[in-house]
Amino acid sequence: MHAAMSAAGAAGPRIAIVLGSVLASATALAHDPSADPARTEAWTPVPPVVATPAGAAPSDAVVLFDGRDLSAWEGEAGGDAPWTVADGAFTVARGSGGIRTRQAFCDIQLHIEWRSPVQTAGFDGQDRGNSGIFLQERYELQVLDSHDNPTYANGQAASIYKQAIPLVNASRGPGKWQAYDVIYKAPRFSAGGGLLSPARITVLHNGVLVQDDTVIAGTTEYRGPPTYAPHGCAPISLQDHNAEVSFRNIWVREL
Repeated sequence: MHAAMSAAGAAGPRIAIVLGSVLASATALAHDPSADPARTEAWTPVPPVVATPAGAAPSDAVVLFDGRDLSAWEGEAGGDAPWTVADGAFTVARGSGGIRTRQAFCDIQLHIEWRSPVQTAGFDGQDRGNSGIFLQERYELQVLDSHDNPTYANGQAASIYKQAIPLVNASRGPGKWQAYDVIYKAPRFSAGGGLLSPARITVLHNGVLVQDDTVIAGTTEYRGPPTYAPHGCAPISLQDHNAEVSFRNIWVREL
């Protein structure tokens, strides 16, 4: 009994010391200016407000097609864009050549919706619903009916043509509207024309990530390797590849 009481008496001072240490630490923390949560709050710069109405382009976007006309576009050789507009969309006029935006762009966020033809009989591989979106008129994001349509993997829908295979095939069936959401960073060149940094691209196809900060190796080439040559901002162009592909709801945000 005496030994137990002695042990309890010895424990008392140790507990007091521990509690005192905890209280001292808490007091010091309370008076430490770095512990003030306001010290880690940033109030500036205040991000600008961008309105995002449902089903419409963001308020700071450049609308390239609103369903009415092709006034933001021209033919690849100049003049008015020769493709046809109907029912809130426009369609490739086969054999008329590609079209391009009248405005030049560098870094952008791009939203574009497209639809391949319903009729697929007699068409397969690269002949089925083929078009392309050329960023700065040089670097192609492939448009193709890749629903149950085998072709070379770096030439299917959402590929960076002949360069980067998409992570997955998120294609919908023929005649169904599809969407690309793109973040594109243009290449940088030195004053002497050397490549400082290549172009990079992130793509969501129908809401699915298919290109994840992909490095673009250079210009799109059908034959031979891609290359870089110095250039500035340039239009977005759409390809006439002899297929009646349709487009709608196109807008960009300059980054």
